[in-house]
Amino acid sequence: MKLSTKSDYGVRALIELALSGDGAPVQRAEIASRQQIPESYLDHLLGQLRRDGFVRSVRGPGGGHLLTREPAEMCLLHVIESLEGSVAPIACLEEGGECTHAPGECVQCWVWEDIYEETRRRLGDISLADLADRVRDQRRGAAANYSI
Repeated sequence: MKLSTKSDYGVRALIELALSGDGAPVQRAEIASRQQIPESYLDHLLGQLRRDGFVRSVRGPGGGHLLTREPAEMCLLHVIESLEGSVAPIACLEEGGECTHAPGECVQCWVWEDIYEETRRRLGDISLADLADRVRDQRRGAAANYSI
């Protein structure tokens, strides 16, 4: 499975919102600057994430974007499926997909099914809170190693 820039940027934008944690909306320009994402592309991603229920926007002065739920309640699997579609390695494993081989002729099917199930399980186990915690830990480590 290879993820596109769309998923990379989308996940990084959501992590940035998870890191804010104070309940205040985060402006698009701030997310774009911190994560080095082009603002026009980020605007498109935030629109999709808003339609799929991951973020909401607040208009007006002091407005911006917020997560719709706690970061611990949002898993990486659902974010990637929102941005990319299915994580199935072959089309017949996607919802509604059909195998083009006769029953018993697809000898490698079990391999793709195992990969698909393990990928879904692993991505489902990782929350935005887990990713935000990792970023905080990295930042603390970088600050602890800073010297003049």
